[in-house]
This record gives sequence, C-alpha cells and structure tokens, in this order.
Amino acid sequence: MAQSEHLSTPVDGVIARMRVLDAELPERDGVGVFNRVYLAVTEEVDRRLDAGEFADRRAASALDVRFAERYLAAVEAVERDRRPPACWRPLFQFRRHPGVRPLQFALAGINAHIGHDLALAVVDACRTLRCEPADLEDEFERVGNLLVSLEERIREDLMPGPDVLQIADPITHLLGSWSLERARDATWAAARALWALRRCEDVVEEFTERLDAAVGFAGRMLLTPLAD
Repeated sequence: MAQSEHLSTPVDGVIARMRVLDAELPERDGVGVFNRVYLAVTEEVDRRLDAGEFADRRAASALDVRFAERYLAAVEAVERDRRPPACWRPLFQFRRHPGVRPLQFALAGINAHIGHDLALAVVDACRTLRCEPADLEDEFERVGNLLVSLEERIREDLMPGPDVLQIADPITHLLGSWSLERARDATWAAARALWALRRCEDVVEEFTERLDAAVGFAGRMLLTPLAD
C-alpha cells in the first residue's frame, strides 16, 4: 500500500478505497455493514480537517490514515486468501451468518479497529511524524469523541425496534457487555506501552499478539448468532 502521507490530501486515498468497497459489498454483508460505518467516520474526519477543526492537521491526518490502513490491510489479506489479524477473523468468518444482526457486525468491526488497530496506528503515526504518543493525544481524543458520537447514532439506526428489544432479548445483554469508551481508554494505555517497549522487539511482538487475540475473543462474543 502506498505511503499515504505523500498524497496531496492523504485521507482522500483511504476514503476512495472504502467507497469502492461500499459499492462492491452486499448490504447485508457484515464487512459491508462495518465499512459503511467506518466510511462515514472517515468522511467526517476529512470534513473537519478541511474545516480546520484539528489544531495539528498533519498529525491528525497521519493518525487517521495509519488507522484506516490497518483495516484496509485486513480486507486485502482476505481478498488474497491470507489470514487477517485475529481481531478481524470473527467478522470475516461470520459476515454472512443469517443469525447475526447488523448492529452486531458494526460493533464487532469497531471493537477490532479500536481495540487493536488504533493502538498500533498511534505507534505507526509516531514513527511517521517522529514524535511521542503524548504529541498525538489531542488528535486521539478528537477522533475518539467522534467515534463515540457515531456509535450512539449507529445504535439508534441499527438497534431492533421496541417490539423486539426487550430486557430478555440477548442483544440487550451483548450491548451492555462492551463499551467504546472503555475500549478507547484501554487502547491509549496499550499504545503508550507499545511505544515505551518499542526497542524490545520480542516483548512488543508478544504484547501485540496477546492484544490481537484478546480483541478477537471479544469480537467473537459480540457476533454470537441470535434467533430473530
């Protein structure tokens, strides 16, 4: 994949790729459900970048692009019959399961992307910009706040209607078991740890593998098939 920070408008490159996926993937495909959600997030980040809402536009662009590249690399791996990271495997495995609801697909993708990819993207961006994670904290928080607000909208748009959503409905319990805000806080801690350990390659590799596996396990739980 090209080094996106060399593009004149770097975020445009990943948006173009996600728009192609949006056109290709069926509406009910689980990856397509997440892709539409993530495309909306990335377009909103791009709009806010153009509006000057990020104090450090270059840092915000680098973080956003490095973040998106992690997801697009997982998609490309599957397209080439390679195994994606463990955090993404449940979504690709269950993407056409008739017992999984669209909201579950969206949250499982967000879980993989926030819980695993974002921590690595912070480290990637720090290397690109030759800075410390603390220098990206404001941009991290702004993007995170946008994701939280979008998650609320996703739940409203994809949540089953009141005739389905009852206290006994299994999806009620699934939704209560995962929080984007908690995932974001854990990701920031993981990013700082990875950066601090960056010269200890064997430790970083083990840490990353365990993070990937743990996020994948949570994703598998989020995708538990539910009877309609």
